[in-house]
Amino acid sequence: MENEAAYPNELDGMNGISDEELLFRFREAIRIQNEIKRIMGDPICKYDPVRHKAYLAYPDGRVAYAED
Repeated sequence: MENEAAYPNELDGMNGISDEELLFRFREAIRIQNEIKRIMGDPICKYDPVRHKAYLAYPDGRVAYAED
């Protein structure tokens, strides 16, 4: 009963992981996945804030913007 009062939604309980630690783990997971994709030769999806468009960055340096 005590647990229900502390966490009204079961997803709110993060088992003692702080927001900073969760954010760090999330960013590391993305960095590792992008590194794996680069090694395998797969493109990495990125976002260009200047053009406001998504693009694929290939390991050979080629960039392909999404079509409208």
